[in-house]
Amino acid sequence: MRDVGDSVQTEAGVNREVLGPGAIVLAAYRPPSDLFSVQLRSIQAQSVTDFVCIISADGEAGEVAQLVSDAVDGDPRFKVIGFDDRLGFYGNFERALKAVPLHVRWIALSDQDDRWYPEKLERLVPHLERYSMVSGQSRVVALPGERVVSENTGRQNIDPEFYVIENQFTGGSTVFRRDVLERAIPFPRLATASEFHDHWLAVCAASLDGSRVVDIVVQDYVQHGGNVIGEGEEGLSLRRSLSNMRRLSQKFEGSQTVGSWIRTVYNVGVGWREVMTQTLEARAPESAVAQRLAGLYGPGRSVIGAMATVGRGVISGAISVRAGLEYSAGLVLGAVCPSVRGGARQVRRWQRSAQ
Repeated sequence: MRDVGDSVQTEAGVNREVLGPGAIVLAAYRPPSDLFSVQLRSIQAQSVTDFVCIISADGEAGEVAQLVSDAVDGDPRFKVIGFDDRLGFYGNFERALKAVPLHVRWIALSDQDDRWYPEKLERLVPHLERYSMVSGQSRVVALPGERVVSENTGRQNIDPEFYVIENQFTGGSTVFRRDVLERAIPFPRLATASEFHDHWLAVCAASLDGSRVVDIVVQDYVQHGGNVIGEGEEGLSLRRSLSNMRRLSQKFEGSQTVGSWIRTVYNVGVGWREVMTQTLEARAPESAVAQRLAGLYGPGRSVIGAMATVGRGVISGAISVRAGLEYSAGLVLGAVCPSVRGGARQVRRWQRSAQ
């Protein structure tokens, strides 16, 4: 592992000085008090100190505020904003990002139950002089017992045309510039399990000065029974896939009819990518990257071209077989049953309502 000085100079070509004041955005929902306190204290102990930490409580704000006060002993950098209505993690992160002060020049995302290493921000933020987004690696630790599942999450630097399919940017390990925030807000919407804030932010960064994964472990990614998103390879299982589709169809479509299953498969694999790239194209018409991604994955895509791109990604190892199959299945169903291709229509309705 290279030390931070070498990494910053050889990978980003910048000095170690940070870009200015920043914000750490944490979305909280019924956080486990012990893990939450450890995470807050690890943020408080960062060697970079010029930041405000915005904690958005997705309901039960009073309890979250008390946990924060107990953990950081009144540190004025930590601010809790609370809401009675639950939006889920996607909407809660958007709500917190909207509260970022105007003077802030960089933003880091935080989960409520990880553990940051003291020099995490010092190692990542300087890369923003070259890139719009940067991500480190995490050590995966399972509780109880502190079992090390993996020493490194193994995120890769791959072309945006591949990470539109296989997201390489886990929110809790990323830092990005303000220009990404301005392009990303408001978040696009699609009722699907594939809808992730970090994926959308990474796609936005691709249309600016790009993104970078640095091979530095900057935190512990803690796995426990309450994780919203977990880390680990479950492998391919037809039985598990059918069980997941049944559950997701009921959750997002409200039924388990054949049509609901088809829409679920389409939106998980294709619909979310269509919505992201179409939204990005509308917001960044001057960006060649945005135009290229919309051409590959937007509503006017070529099925053959999209399949060829995903195939190249799977062969090269940039896209996992699982992600490739999910996208391909949705693509085939969308070609056979055009009525399920509702992503573009949802974007247009959402854009009109946001105006």
